[in-house]
Amino acid sequence: MENEAISEITENRNAHFEPYGWHHWPEFPWMSYQFRRALGETQEGGGAISECFQAASRMIPGDHESWHREWLRQAERNHRRGDAAEASGYVETAKNCWLRAVDYYRQAEFWLAGDDPRRLETFDKLETCSRSWGKHLRPPLEVIEIPYEGGVTLYAYYLRAPFKIERQPVLISFGGLDSFKDEMYFMTGRGALARGISMLMVDGPGQGGTLRRHGVPNRYDYEVPVGRCIDYLETRDDVDLTRVAVSGSSLGGYYAARAASFEHRLAAVISHGAIWSVNGLWGKADENHGLAGHIKWVFGVESMKEAIEKGKDFELDGVVDKIRCPYLICHGGFDVLGVGQATQVYDYAKANGVDVTLRLIGEEETGAEHCQHDNPTIGQEYMADWLADRFGIDQRALLSLR
Repeated sequence: MENEAISEITENRNAHFEPYGWHHWPEFPWMSYQFRRALGETQEGGGAISECFQAASRMIPGDHESWHREWLRQAERNHRRGDAAEASGYVETAKNCWLRAVDYYRQAEFWLAGDDPRRLETFDKLETCSRSWGKHLRPPLEVIEIPYEGGVTLYAYYLRAPFKIERQPVLISFGGLDSFKDEMYFMTGRGALARGISMLMVDGPGQGGTLRRHGVPNRYDYEVPVGRCIDYLETRDDVDLTRVAVSGSSLGGYYAARAASFEHRLAAVISHGAIWSVNGLWGKADENHGLAGHIKWVFGVESMKEAIEKGKDFELDGVVDKIRCPYLICHGGFDVLGVGQATQVYDYAKANGVDVTLRLIGEEETGAEHCQHDNPTIGQEYMADWLADRFGIDQRALLSLR
């Protein structure tokens, strides 16, 4: 089983630093992992360090209700403060507050059951803050719904890069098992936008509003929703259709690689955390798995046994060799979910002639955690610079185009 580190209770039971980052509750490693994620995203605007530690100090370690309560307290305080600041004309303060609230609401809803009414209620507030923040951007955030299947749409945001370039390259960005469009700004979005690459941040099948409102579970053949996203981009007159890429974070690393294997309108692909085989990652996970409830909800099944059965199709053997565009794997060198799957994807792709790059980020430079949750900025820097180079973007020349 690859992901033993995320479940391991370390010998040091006090809060301390590990190669993968700050380990707050060693006796509750899954909760520590989520806290590390929240703490890291503060540097991308998704919170404040003191507010995160304040929330943690009031929680009962291992208790999901206290986790919800304390993150919700931080979220609603920032939400109210943002609304009040906007009413007073303090737009920059309002934007900062709303952006912090987005990530706090994300944390607050995380451990709630899929059928808990508080989950959608919290998610609705999160989206309200994203939209409030986005309406003051220039260009403003576009809230869109992408036609999918059976009358269902995929919820998405479009953010045009703030440069005077008529037709811009675009990065389609997906999360994974537990991340969605609103979190993508903190994980991939800000870096791409700063380099002249517009963002289409999407809740695909099994994610965000698409799961919460439509009940649409995930699917192994993610070239289908990615294809719908490209179809949407083809309706716009401000997109350079020769420079469209896709990135996926965590389980999205599988989604992105799978999509690029069969959707050849893509000019580049990034696995922000690579997965060769979902079942290989989970091992013999059962109902005691740390994310069992979440996995079953996302996969649309009633038991972990069913999830494992469905997971058999989530594998890149005989798939990733079909990628025709440049491919980046950006992976933490001390990823608590393991490193072996990333090297397996890389070795297979390389052996089959794919133009693939593996960037393992090590302990000393930080960013060594899964999806660089301990330092998401460094992950954004590596991914966005790589993509800018693939797209032929001169970042110095961009400075005169604002």
